Amino acid sequence: MAMSLPDIVGTAAALCSMASFTPQILKIWREKDASSISLRMYVVTVTGFTLWTIYGVMTGSWPVIGANSVCLLLSGVILGLKWRFRDG
Repeated sequence: MAMSLPDIVGTAAALCSMASFTPQILKIWREKDASSISLRMYVVTVTGFTLWTIYGVMTGSWPVIGANSVCLLLSGVILGLKWRFRDG
């Protein structure tokens, strides 16, 4: 099945969004330090991805649900690491 240009652009955007959290997770984990991470920013980010996921469920949009669920998970990991290494 051939993908349309909007599907290709949307897929690329989703992959970039999901991949963008990985370097930060690895850096925090490697250094055991999350002091440079903004708690407020990640609380807002997690809230935003939660709302996008709910929106996707309410509209039945599987691409929105999938991409935002993964981003929610990854940003939630960063938030969790911020909490775990809060004294670092």
